[in-house]
Amino acid sequence: MAQETVTTSLSSAVREEIGASLAEVDADLARRFPGDPGTRQPVHTVYVPGDVFAADTVRSWGDQALAALDAHAPDAASLARVLGTDPALAEDVYGRVRAKLTAEPVEDLRIDFEDGYGPRPDAEEDEHAARAATIVAAAHRDGTAPPYTGIRMKCMEAAVRDRGIRTLDVFLTTLVKAGPLPQGLVLTLPKVTYAEQVTAMVRLLEAFEKTHGLPAGRLGFEIQIETTQSILGPDGRATVARMIDAAEGRATSLHYGTFDYSASCGVSAAHQSLDHPAADHAKAVMQVAAAGTGVRLSDGSTNVLPVGPTEQVHAAWRLHHDLVRRSLARAYYQGWDMHPGHLPTRYAAVYAFYREGLEQAAARLAAYVAKAGGDVMDEPATAKALSGYLLRGLDCGAVDTAEAARLTGLTRADLDTLAGRTPRA
Repeated sequence: MAQETVTTSLSSAVREEIGASLAEVDADLARRFPGDPGTRQPVHTVYVPGDVFAADTVRSWGDQALAALDAHAPDAASLARVLGTDPALAEDVYGRVRAKLTAEPVEDLRIDFEDGYGPRPDAEEDEHAARAATIVAAAHRDGTAPPYTGIRMKCMEAAVRDRGIRTLDVFLTTLVKAGPLPQGLVLTLPKVTYAEQVTAMVRLLEAFEKTHGLPAGRLGFEIQIETTQSILGPDGRATVARMIDAAEGRATSLHYGTFDYSASCGVSAAHQSLDHPAADHAKAVMQVAAAGTGVRLSDGSTNVLPVGPTEQVHAAWRLHHDLVRRSLARAYYQGWDMHPGHLPTRYAAVYAFYREGLEQAAARLAAYVAKAGGDVMDEPATAKALSGYLLRGLDCGAVDTAEAARLTGLTRADLDTLAGRTPRA
């Protein structure tokens, strides 16, 4: 059969003209929306006050979490009953939780020099900041550091600005003198209200990099969203989007501050929670502002601690577990944990979330790659989401590399490519 001749009406000059007219837009899209950074995202952040932080903090949290399990849920069936999780997954999830608490109880550690630390004499805060850096450097040398570690400084408001800058300077100077900066170094800027405060943080980090001969852009930071002004500015625009832009590519994530934000909205203390409508609105704005930028999201915390008699611990565990599951379903894959007793339910919720959907996600992805069809017709965007789901499960230990390969027929590199997680240079 003869092939039909295809004809067109437009000259190449038309295409070139349109391309030239959109060149600035193409460049702007590439700059503002580079996609996933291609790195592991921790499932949580643990906050420890600067005066309490010690060389054994991470191990101590793991040991306390294991002791809580021994005391209040000594086997898989008992934990599953408390949390209402699928009994079929109970043994697997419980075993993975205990293994995680033994090998890597904390994925992201933040040494706090802000609300959890409070105002101190300058000499005392200097000493604690320098000591924290020394401990962090030693942990990285001996391989005991969590994947991510850093500090939360005081904010850029006038009353505490100089103290916050000095603490950051002391910490980073001590750290850089001890050797190369850790790859998992994380800095947190709290209580941001204006994009100009983010710009000030950028200038501060630029100055430090120049002073120590570090590559430009080596130091990134998280922006903590805990004021109403960080969501909606006085001009009616979404401030958080302006903050991401003001970070000039240095913003690594947005962290929702449950209690400060709720209080700033007038929510009474008894109703301040991750699932309050005010919280959901703020986090939805954050989610849309960060989409495609490579800036990740973290939910906040619950202040209900799993301590006391078993009945009280179980109630706190159920609350925490359900809040974590709720966040995961809303694509908030990270959150804060404020007490060692939160670690069992953090990992139980995370592991069940990824184990429950593993086989279905793997089958859908395998069908997509093979173009085999099935009862769901997935698009490239869905395949990207399915790959991201599996990769997060692999990163945290909910899924094993061998089983992911067996179920999908894909390598880790294949999943990275499908998810758009190829690390950027």
